Amino acid sequence: MNNLFKKVAAGLLITSLVVTSLFAGTTKAHADIDNSLTAGVSAAFSYQLMVSVASVKANNMARSLSSRSGVAEELISYNEDGNMTVCGYINLGIVQVDGNLNVRETPEKDGKIVGKITNNAGCEVFEVENGWARIESGNCKGYISADYLVYGDDALAIVNDIAKYVVVVKADCLRVRSKASTDSSIMTTVGTGEQLEILEELDGWYKVAVDNDEGYVSADYCKASYELKKGMTLSELYFGSGVSDIRVKLVQFALKYVGNRYVWGGTSLTGGIDCSGFTMKVYQQFGYSLPHYSGSQAQMGTKIKASEAKPGDLFFYGSGRSIGHVAIYIGNGQIVHASNKRDGIKISNAYYRTPIKVVRILP
Repeated sequence: MNNLFKKVAAGLLITSLVVTSLFAGTTKAHADIDNSLTAGVSAAFSYQLMVSVASVKANNMARSLSSRSGVAEELISYNEDGNMTVCGYINLGIVQVDGNLNVRETPEKDGKIVGKITNNAGCEVFEVENGWARIESGNCKGYISADYLVYGDDALAIVNDIAKYVVVVKADCLRVRSKASTDSSIMTTVGTGEQLEILEELDGWYKVAVDNDEGYVSADYCKASYELKKGMTLSELYFGSGVSDIRVKLVQFALKYVGNRYVWGGTSLTGGIDCSGFTMKVYQQFGYSLPHYSGSQAQMGTKIKASEAKPGDLFFYGSGRSIGHVAIYIGNGQIVHASNKRDGIKISNAYYRTPIKVVRILP
């Protein structure tokens, strides 16, 4: 009996040890899994916390700049390097000039002209020394007279008034429609990089201004932001070869007024003018009489293909087949035109919207 009891007790002890060992292994395995999960959750939480802290810090910095300078928060953002910007500029400068200002290759009055920049255009200011500022605006880099530039706190004080809320076109050929629907008629198309002023934000659509027309573009193919006008390089304004003297002179004359005001019905190149008034006055300078109406101007001269256009030819735009806007071709795929109240007389891509007709009046 004693032997049997001893054998049973020994068996129970061994079973207990095995079970305990199994549970211990299981507990350890679970402990390992739990630790692994905890580590993953902890890492993810730490990353999200870091992102959140960075976002809060960035927002606080933006609010701090906004409260100190008065700059609207929606104009403040961060570039890909993490630098705070106002309308995309780290050290914002704003040109203040009647008409347009020469951008020169070197900081001297007889320095080679490499571009043009208009009134209220924004630029990155790198240095200001001896009356000259080294700047960059769009693709244009060089020096401008510091007499026509405000920067630092002075620029921040006026940027709210001149920055425009626009969509920047991301598609090669974006359709502008008559209504906020893909079922509505297509008014015109605009090219990539073109900026259109936002008149109203809708669900998935923007109501925009295209010259003096109004239309709708899908938000899927645009990026909304606050922008300032930009400078342009001379390489963007070249005439090309085989162009007659009268064409070169006419285009050079027209370009003198870039940056001047747009006024509906106006006929003054310096005081305010509309699109057909601009073409009328420029052509008048060279002995050609045009009516003050774009639709009538389109009936003059000879209709040509856009691919055949030379500097001085007229490009007509509008909604559907209805002509409502006219511009002067300056070569290299560019036009100069009295666009709208926001931009005044400006240079654009000739295909910033689809031309309805191209006319040649000059010989």
